[in-house]
Amino acid sequence: MRCPFCGHAESQVKDSRPSEDGAAIRRRRLCPDCGGRFTTFERVQLRELTIVKRSGRRTPFDRDKLARSIAIATRKRPVDPERLERMISAITRQLESMGETELPSSAIGELVMKHLKQLDDVAYVRYASVYRDFKETEDFAKFLGEEGLTEAATEER
Repeated sequence: MRCPFCGHAESQVKDSRPSEDGAAIRRRRLCPDCGGRFTTFERVQLRELTIVKRSGRRTPFDRDKLARSIAIATRKRPVDPERLERMISAITRQLESMGETELPSSAIGELVMKHLKQLDDVAYVRYASVYRDFKETEDFAKFLGEEGLTEAATEER
């Protein structure tokens, strides 16, 4: 593994341990050249996934991009980071186990929405507003009505 500090081609593994419920290996590394310490994560990848965008463009699946979009939806929400990581791993495993190497971006969006709905209603609505491309407040109102979230909001008041 290349050192991120000095670019030296080799590094020494100082400590390895399972992380994320055994879905990854966390390794602490040391660069013998500059003495820098850093952490890497090693995950099992069942197959290379290609995402087919709405425009028809194809891009490789990026777990970090998935994590960033979920982090935006859950920002400032009382959600445990470990639970988020487990959710991201579960979504990734589901996508890899679908048996297809090319998946429409809508498959990811629907999976994320399904998981976020179970996790946090506000994060779910935030993600849906971007995923479904809400343009007006009426789009929010219609979505909340379809999801049965308006009754819960009025009952809490």
